Amino acid sequence: MKELLHTIVHGLVENKEAISITQDEVNESGVTVYHLHVASEDMGRVIGKQGRIAKAIRTIMRAGAIRNSQKVMVEID
Repeated sequence: MKELLHTIVHGLVENKEAISITQDEVNESGVTVYHLHVASEDMGRVIGKQGRIAKAIRTIMRAGAIRNSQKVMVEID
């Protein structure tokens, strides 16, 4: 799942070296939280107008997680 998130974000940002993804342990609800960090100048590209791109990223991640019988959440920091 981490690789999927990295692949999606890699195509959106200009400063590809600044992409950092950390993963929390599975919490009591069975959800794995991924924290996405990008360069400040790329933050707008990842979030998009009115958060549309961020919402799309989260939707794709949830769909991929369901195929693997997992639950995920993406936080953009």
